[in-house]
Amino acid sequence: MNILVIGGGGREHAIIKKLKCSPDAGSIYAMPGNGGIARDAVCLAGAATDAEAALRYAKEYAVDFAVVSPDEPLVQGVADKLREAGVRTFGPSAKAAALEGSKVFAKNFMQKYGIPTARYEVFDDSARALAYITAQGAYPAVIKADGLALGKGVVIAADFAEAEAALRRVMEEKAFGASGNRVVVEEFLSGTEVTVLTFTDSKTVAPLVSSMDHKCAFDGDEGPNTGGMGVIAPNPQYTPELAAECMERIFRPTVEAMNAEGRPFKGCLYFGLMLTAAGPKVVEYNCRFGDPEAEAVLPLLETDLLTVMQAVEDERLAEIGVRFRPSASACVVLASGGYPASYRAGFPIEGLPAPDAEKVAEQRGVYVFHAGTAFSDWGAGKPLVTAGGRVLAVTALADDLPQAIQKVYEAAGQIRFQDMRFRRDIGRKALAFGNAERPSF
Repeated sequence: MNILVIGGGGREHAIIKKLKCSPDAGSIYAMPGNGGIARDAVCLAGAATDAEAALRYAKEYAVDFAVVSPDEPLVQGVADKLREAGVRTFGPSAKAAALEGSKVFAKNFMQKYGIPTARYEVFDDSARALAYITAQGAYPAVIKADGLALGKGVVIAADFAEAEAALRRVMEEKAFGASGNRVVVEEFLSGTEVTVLTFTDSKTVAPLVSSMDHKCAFDGDEGPNTGGMGVIAPNPQYTPELAAECMERIFRPTVEAMNAEGRPFKGCLYFGLMLTAAGPKVVEYNCRFGDPEAEAVLPLLETDLLTVMQAVEDERLAEIGVRFRPSASACVVLASGGYPASYRAGFPIEGLPAPDAEKVAEQRGVYVFHAGTAFSDWGAGKPLVTAGGRVLAVTALADDLPQAIQKVYEAAGQIRFQDMRFRRDIGRKALAFGNAERPSF
């Protein structure tokens, strides 16, 4: 089968590497892909949101199956247009993707159907939002831009000054454009965060291995919010009992409620959860694989990914047994200095394994997924350079979490580029939960 993957980040690289393992995979194309993805797929010019280009390529390259991966093209309906053209596609419709495309829709949806989440109010005026926060007098206060914001549209304001600055930036200065026309102000939830990605065909829900993301830029969960600086999986706090409770109270009710709304969800539905003293609650939904959660979780998947994706599209997921390796995974993001604010790019990347060495490393459970890389002068054999804030995601699998963490930092230590930085405490909090010995790194 010829496969077209829409997107060009670390998540898409992880998807493509997994699809390559399928015995049914033929040629794989990526639009637009990146420098590292070019080792594993044919990269095609065009923005991920360019539906007309996707349709043109699907016809030109006789694409049998498409995967629309990032949030923006899903919210804009690229998956719908591919299906309308007769291309079987993994990824929810635009109507279903509203769960991520609008925080206001998602919060109102959860309230309507009794899905546990934080208390909230919606505002389209910054002064009214600030007056509400002041009247509540409860800090931290959580402020969320309504629309998509590259994973950076959430501010946890520690006091009045931070809340005022956040509202000004989002609603008045339009840091995220029209996405900040409305905001959700919600109570701050205390507890342990858990991410659970699920496959669903709108009838059956098949959870993937749980994970713990590290969103803050710096060690100790300090600094601004990012798209994610690292992940461990599974999350040791997410017990089988909690998994059963989430399935009963959150996962199935969400899918059933989306059906009731006339928005059946088929694809990967991401549940960002907080394990509070009052039980698990939904922090956010995403309409796709998380990034970098996908880079940590997909290498653990034993079942053929293409088979699962086809079953989701054909609404026969119940027929597929989704299995995972009984291993631990740790992923560390190597970022450009300055990310998530301004940063410089175009620096040569040293220490990347050659193709043959990369295959050997992957057999040992070490993966390097490219998120923001490009060729210095596009073409095979040209040196790779940095081309984004998050440049690489290095992942390691091992029998247990301490070994996976040790292994991933050893692998990350082989790679260098100017201004490179990364968190050195990925997984440390999870190790504390399990009272496991902390590895040295």
